[in-house]
Amino acid sequence: MREIADRALDTAVRGGAAYADVRVVRRAEESVTVRTGRVESIASEESEGVGVRVFAYGAWGFAATHGYDADAVDAAAAEAVRQAKAAAPALRHRVTLAERPRAQGTYATPVKEDPFALPLEAKVADLLAADAALAGPGVVATVSTYGAQREWKTFAATDGSLTEQVFTHVGAGVEAHAVHGNEHQRRSYPEARGGRWGQAGYEFVRELDLAGNAARCAEEAVALLSAPPCPDGPATVVIDPSQLYLQIHESCGHATELDRVFGAEASYAGTSFLTADLLGSGFRYGSDLVTLVADATVPGGPGSFGWDDEGVAAQRTTLVENGVLTGFLTSRDTAPRIGGPSGGTVRAESWNRLPLVRMTNVNLVPVPGMSLPDIVADTDDGLYLDTNRSWSIDDRRWNFQFGTEIAYEIKGGRLGRILKNPVYSGVTPEFWRSCDAVADESSYVMYGNPNCAKGLPPQCVQVGHGCSGARFRGVRMGR
Repeated sequence: MREIADRALDTAVRGGAAYADVRVVRRAEESVTVRTGRVESIASEESEGVGVRVFAYGAWGFAATHGYDADAVDAAAAEAVRQAKAAAPALRHRVTLAERPRAQGTYATPVKEDPFALPLEAKVADLLAADAALAGPGVVATVSTYGAQREWKTFAATDGSLTEQVFTHVGAGVEAHAVHGNEHQRRSYPEARGGRWGQAGYEFVRELDLAGNAARCAEEAVALLSAPPCPDGPATVVIDPSQLYLQIHESCGHATELDRVFGAEASYAGTSFLTADLLGSGFRYGSDLVTLVADATVPGGPGSFGWDDEGVAAQRTTLVENGVLTGFLTSRDTAPRIGGPSGGTVRAESWNRLPLVRMTNVNLVPVPGMSLPDIVADTDDGLYLDTNRSWSIDDRRWNFQFGTEIAYEIKGGRLGRILKNPVYSGVTPEFWRSCDAVADESSYVMYGNPNCAKGLPPQCVQVGHGCSGARFRGVRMGR
């Protein structure tokens, strides 16, 4: 891989590149789905190739090849330079790259039980057992899923940088579905749409204890069919980490991507209500209790790494501190526009995709003083919202609407009857300013999103969100 990287860099420099970097990547994936007692699908795939990025004539160029022979690598490097030269006349502003130390070293996900070495029969058996535990009176369909990803990545650059990294991600989850007439209810564990993901080995799946949590999912799915609807109108809501992590993802993570702020996503996923001049202005994103950090150094975080795809070392960057906007997710070419170094938040889905500004692990920092049960006990009249069911947010990350699978009524500081079809909506800064309690570390959970999409063509990468639950006042409930 080093020889391939060196050849690509030499060809790019000879072609006129002022700077070049190359990623040699091999990726393996596998997945298993069990549906209502039967194995529905087993899939595996591998992909490998070389991505060459150059900075030439004041612009970026990128090209990739799945061939490792000299001609293919030379052609990709030459094509990247050609693209940079073609793009340069159309640039709206002069591109400057933030300096960084030379990247050197290795990184590997700590793995206790290799998911790719474990026999397929064992993984299928675990899913079948979890799926069987979902079955019960009133349950019409069940789904149990497992997935694993591994990526070997060599990064090299013309400044002498050279890193080698190996990432392993796994995820799993279960769902119970109940139907009566035209009504359908679903309960999931530990999270909907493929379960919860982490950067770890198969031990992560075992720790989830899918079979041990399946019966509760089934019972609640059936109970929701006859539960009263969640009331409309303003309410005090306590949001469980299983929903709050997605709220952070959509209304905070994407909003603070600096390339989005500058309009780079306008043709696909939109822009942001934030502007660069709000940095340092004291703009209040949330209440004093709200501190958000982008942290690629968290052990086991789905968005953790040693170095990003620009060779910038993993770091912890504060985005919002005590409610005030203090930072953005940045790259080497966006950071200089706000007068700072890169925050090390650039990644690509694969060898044949251009690296983009991406979330790492964007986390809501726990606040000492109250546990999540304490917050419930401190709430006289409210709703406890659990597990995301649906979401919608505008292209500026301003107006949003979320639905959860279940709500629990809070009366006199106690969780009461279950309520179905809860939906809440709001405006991002107004919502986060209404936060009057954030739980302590005792309920802190790191959730993973393996399908965070961005760019054209769309790229999906692993990102993480840690949170402990929080309370918000005057939230609009109902559609």
